[in-house]
Amino acid sequence: MQKKTVLITGGTGLVGRRLTELLLQRNYRVSYLSRSAHSIKDVSVYEWDIHKEAVDPRALDSMDYLIHLAGAGIADERWTDERKKVIVQSRTETIELLAHIMKAQGQRPEAFVSSSAIGYYGADTGQQKHTEQSPPGSDFMADVCVKWEAAADTVADLGVRTVKIRTGVVLSEKDGALPRMAAPARFGFGAPLGSGQQWMSWIHIDDLCAMYIEALENNAWEGVYNGVASPPATNAELTKKICKVLNRPQWLPNVPTFALRMIFGEMADVVLGSSYIENARLRNTDFTYHYPDLENALRNLLTKGHQE
Repeated sequence: MQKKTVLITGGTGLVGRRLTELLLQRNYRVSYLSRSAHSIKDVSVYEWDIHKEAVDPRALDSMDYLIHLAGAGIADERWTDERKKVIVQSRTETIELLAHIMKAQGQRPEAFVSSSAIGYYGADTGQQKHTEQSPPGSDFMADVCVKWEAAADTVADLGVRTVKIRTGVVLSEKDGALPRMAAPARFGFGAPLGSGQQWMSWIHIDDLCAMYIEALENNAWEGVYNGVASPPATNAELTKKICKVLNRPQWLPNVPTFALRMIFGEMADVVLGSSYIENARLRNTDFTYHYPDLENALRNLLTKGHQE
């Protein structure tokens, strides 16, 4: 059977790198769209330039599936007006360009999977529980996600089976939130952020990548799915379990909210906001989590690394 090719935007990010490893293990070919055609082992890299509306035609000619992960980092810089514009455009204009070219040239992938985020429901929704049927919030993060998903719909409008995964806090030992929380904990300085009672809807990176692969391979998957484990954990609970797994004490008081807002500005909502998100649609599928338990997920990531 001929290998199928998965074309990924944003493939060099945290999720893209791990997803690539797992796709290659499953005997897929993987190709990236990148701003520079640098060499990556086992991956075909094609150039694209959003500003010039140019895409190497070989990328689309060879694709069987399309995955959209491209987007400027939410927590990489302070949210100035210009940065907010970059965050939105990097997620929307990229996929809209591909949809435009596919429509013009009559090209269609067998399936399209787009990243989104649980910020769709709002950066801080308190104790309220949300499922895929819940309406969007009204803050900046919600606006980003609404526009992100609308851009993904430009591919769905071409008749392509489309899945959108609203991703929670991705736990990985290599980057993201976990190393930043674990680093002080390793030295006995672990501390909850703000009240510590804010909900964090998390997912082990391998389970998230498994969702992407299932979305490609399972024709029954379509529409929106919340990419989270269940149940979520409070920030205080996550901090406590990190310290437990690392066998370190937790003795510092919570990092006060005002200090975080002084450091991060509006972006502090990323760590202070409470999001209780349920994976309602996943529970109606045959999808099985490898790491449904938070402590086991942390133990895998912080003490053993990935279990291949």
